[in-house]
Amino acid sequence: MNVWCVIPARYGSTRFPGKPLALIGDKPMIQWVYEKALQAKSIDRVLVATDDRRILQTVQDFGGQAVMTPSELPSGTDRVAFAVKDEAVDVVINLQGDEPFVQPELLDALADVFAQRDDVHLATPIKRITRYEELIDPNLVRVVIDKDGWALYFTRSVIPYLRDVPEQSSWPEHFPFFKHVGIYAYRKEFLLEFTKWASGALEQAERLEQLRVLENGRKIFTVQTEYESFSVDTPQDLKKINQLLTQKK
Repeated sequence: MNVWCVIPARYGSTRFPGKPLALIGDKPMIQWVYEKALQAKSIDRVLVATDDRRILQTVQDFGGQAVMTPSELPSGTDRVAFAVKDEAVDVVINLQGDEPFVQPELLDALADVFAQRDDVHLATPIKRITRYEELIDPNLVRVVIDKDGWALYFTRSVIPYLRDVPEQSSWPEHFPFFKHVGIYAYRKEFLLEFTKWASGALEQAERLEQLRVLENGRKIFTVQTEYESFSVDTPQDLKKINQLLTQKK
């Protein structure tokens, strides 16, 4: 099984322009993500898919591999699909370029799902919510799953509602709530098929791309993890991470 990790990296972020090139310590963020992906034992190739030649050059300068993709592509998923459409690859892991501390073991766990199961075409990690503050945070995406680990729905709302537990602050103690960790692993054919589907009503309402899969009657398998995502969305996030690195030295 040939497994690639493709990292979509766009320069023109609304909240943080030039984010992939922002320095964490003495290295650009995209290099942190790339080097973490290289540590995964199951990945045969790591590739950055970008729409900006500054990012392309930076990746090449630190010895990485990158390809240019059209700037008009609507999402990182479309950028990943474009990068692999003519390549001999079986499984594609879509790793966002703002996850500098991603665990290589998590990428291996996602790849292993496809080695073990023929019925999985898309897999993604989830993590148990243990704090009430997380449960009500609208920036976190919740997911409910069936007894076999297949996703039933993704939402920014608190779901399910615990009718018989009136004290909502204690809900995480009474039910296994999960949050979504935004890394995806696809069989290549499924990825190319997915990017041809039109956005549906649920996806547009929640602004969650993965709902397009469920709206089209397909399935998403979930992998439970203890990995705590540290995505960098704003310059303030970057400042916090650099402060943590300084404290560890």
